[in-house]
Amino acid sequence: MTLESLRYDGAPQRRTQIMAALRRSGFLSVTDLAEQLGVSPMTVRRDLRRLAETGEAMLVHGGVSLPPDGPAGPTFALRAQAHPEAKRAVGRAAAGLVRPGDTIGVDSGTTAVAVAHALPDEFDGCLVTHSVPVLAHMLGRPRARVIGIGGELLHENQAMVGFAALDLLQRMRVRMLFLGASAVDERGVYARSEVELTAKHAVMDIADEIVLVVDGSKFTASAPVRVCAFDRIDTLVTDVDLPPAVADAARRSGTRLVRA
Repeated sequence: MTLESLRYDGAPQRRTQIMAALRRSGFLSVTDLAEQLGVSPMTVRRDLRRLAETGEAMLVHGGVSLPPDGPAGPTFALRAQAHPEAKRAVGRAAAGLVRPGDTIGVDSGTTAVAVAHALPDEFDGCLVTHSVPVLAHMLGRPRARVIGIGGELLHENQAMVGFAALDLLQRMRVRMLFLGASAVDERGVYARSEVELTAKHAVMDIADEIVLVVDGSKFTASAPVRVCAFDRIDTLVTDVDLPPAVADAARRSGTRLVRA
């Protein structure tokens, strides 16, 4: 079938192609799809709206991703159940870096939540977060000051994102940010969607020190959107020996390793 026939007569075939590509990458931009399919961005957006209406895909800024409960985007609750002992170990090791009276940031994600759970009962510093589970946990920590970053709820990560969150973050500073990730390789740190990317960059920009917290499964996982290279990561906390290529990249960037 020619691109011309796809342009005018083959909307179902186009959507089939889009979904096949989306299952491979997890995220596709409108611009890339228009170029690959030989159609206008308006046609692509019309196809994406139809896929969103049927629940096959989810519209995000600039493109489309798999829905949160799809094969490339398991729900937060399911991710929290994966590798729980490893995440708790990473959380404890990361929480050990926190000083009394510290001001810290906690990113969204299940391993970052484990850091909040591992904070000592006597923690009396300030915690800044856009993670709803972290905020819920800190309700039981009255000694700590907690600042919640508002915005629109991203169900997949149970986090608040959007312009309201970004505006407030620009007026803040934390000594240490505990950053989560969907995947890690020698090129850096990855997230599932560009919606997450904007929020992660915002919290990274207010931190004096960035601590990446990941369990060993993240070194074999795949995610489509790169957050940063290792030169932005000051400390990496994990529960396994690093793959050789990742270890080399971390060493070249001067990233400190903390083994849980």
